[in-house]
Amino acid sequence: MRTELLGVPVDILTMSATLHEIESAIISRIRLQHVALNVAKLVSLRENDELKEDVKSADIVGIDGMGIVLALRMIGCKNIPRVAGVDLMSNVLDLCASKGFRPYFLGAKPEIVQQAVNVAILRYPNLKFAGYRDGYFSDDDEQDVMEQIMLSGADCLFIGMPTPRKERILRVWRDKLGVPFIMGVGGSIDVLAGITKRAPQWMQSTGLEWGYRIYQEPGRMWWRYVSTNTKFAFLLVGLIATKFGKQNNLVN
Repeated sequence: MRTELLGVPVDILTMSATLHEIESAIISRIRLQHVALNVAKLVSLRENDELKEDVKSADIVGIDGMGIVLALRMIGCKNIPRVAGVDLMSNVLDLCASKGFRPYFLGAKPEIVQQAVNVAILRYPNLKFAGYRDGYFSDDDEQDVMEQIMLSGADCLFIGMPTPRKERILRVWRDKLGVPFIMGVGGSIDVLAGITKRAPQWMQSTGLEWGYRIYQEPGRMWWRYVSTNTKFAFLLVGLIATKFGKQNNLVN
């Protein structure tokens, strides 16, 4: 089911329903782009037109963060499943291993993407990669990199590159690559490689995963989360005020 949150489309789908859509797209060879929506992305897209267009034009806008779950509950949505991007990537890799689909990793540093591929092959029996490439290439090399992906015959493409570069590449190339399933995965390649650790389950389920990220990388992450979480809090206040105002108008 698709709904809207603060002018942004959001798809309320379980993990199994999302995987069904992905498998159907790969089998039919019809392009399906997935975007994982979290608080940082929701705040950023309000000031970044490229990111906003990437999210709004995606075929599936998944609920990645607990902050999005909370906001959806506040506008009256019930039974909101969270489909974290890193979990979805892992499940798609498992699907690829069982169905013979071939993934492609694009992003991270050379040694990290190599380590992620090695871990994936060990973790998912029968998994075969169409290819992989680090994200450190120049604009002049971009066409050659994209052509390598086209020739690879990949069934799914996971892009671990920063915004807005990832969005620009997707806008230019996604309909030319011939890859059925495309997903931006942020730092999930680093997580798979074991470079970045995920928060304990209790922190994930209570929406405190950001605190663990700050603990791991205080110099890089503290200001990002303080600023985005503060902006998000103001957005929630506005959401509550709007909802309360509508209820009062109905009563009056």
